[in-house]
Amino acid sequence: MSTITVHPEGWKPARGYANGMIAEGRMLFVGGQIGWTEEQVFEAHDFIGQMGQALRNILAVVEAAGGRAEHIVRLTWYVTDKAEYLAHQKEVGHAYREVMGYHFPAMTMVVVSALVEDAAKVEIEATAVLPPAA
Repeated sequence: MSTITVHPEGWKPARGYANGMIAEGRMLFVGGQIGWTEEQVFEAHDFIGQMGQALRNILAVVEAAGGRAEHIVRLTWYVTDKAEYLAHQKEVGHAYREVMGYHFPAMTMVVVSALVEDAAKVEIEATAVLPPAA
């Protein structure tokens, strides 16, 4: 399974995301993951800590299905505090790369007033395209 990043000619480079991805394989839709552990405990109460945990949760689901980070073709982020996100861009990039490496799929970020879990600061859902089953 391979993916191709789509970038229209003449557009400025996308920074930290892809404008589009082409992939062929088995589709995996990962429900929104928040920054709690597999025991549903929030160990982090800050945005960066919760973001990293949410990404690790996504990767755990992808790996359980036989995939890897590079099979993720789309992430949709729901954040409760735009200012907090923007104030920590450097830390966001570092925490993202710790989990996902230098793989940047198509991404969307939406600011929401709240999430179902009151302590959650971010929820991320993912779409992955996995290689054909062996």
